[in-house]
Amino acid sequence: MNLDKKILLLQILFVTSLLLANTVGIKIIQIGPVNASFGIWLFPLTFLITDVLAEVKGKKFVANLIWSTAIALIFSFIFIQISIWVEPAGRFAETNPAFVTVFKSSARIIIASLIAFVISQFHDIWAFEFWKQKTKGKYLWLRNNLSTIVSQFIDTVIFIFIAFYQTNPKFDFAFMWQLIVPYYILKVIIALIDTPFVYLGVKWLRPKNNDK
Repeated sequence: MNLDKKILLLQILFVTSLLLANTVGIKIIQIGPVNASFGIWLFPLTFLITDVLAEVKGKKFVANLIWSTAIALIFSFIFIQISIWVEPAGRFAETNPAFVTVFKSSARIIIASLIAFVISQFHDIWAFEFWKQKTKGKYLWLRNNLSTIVSQFIDTVIFIFIAFYQTNPKFDFAFMWQLIVPYYILKVIIALIDTPFVYLGVKWLRPKNNDK
């Protein structure tokens, strides 16, 4: 597989991960003591991909990918809203309330995810480039983790507040932080675990990688 095809594959995985995270993200699962969105397994993959692509293709290339994905998310959001509003066929009438319940509840989550995604991902590529200059292109593990850990915090805070704040009386400002802290810690653990995969990704795209 040549370089262009490898990069295209990563781009497809990136966009698909975001779309899937917003589709299945409304399902809450139990991971140890933490209640988390099922999409938590997909978001770390997006930061991994952007760091790999930023290392090999540069900040501008990744910025274009982020904007393209944001457009895809906006399009999917609009189409989901249209699908809710359109009257169902007679044979779907009994099923339609469940359909509306599932996808209507995802609307606020999609908006929250879109805003958090754009802000956190642009911070990630900015921070990655900043640390790349500071380390003179060395210590990929450090650049990857410093950029991702802060970006994941930004993503988590923005997403939790927009998606859930005041959705019911219990979800006040203090309770938001009870959701954010364990959720963020779980994300950091996943981000640390994916460090070897960043190296593998860069090596896969650029075999003669000299990072230490």
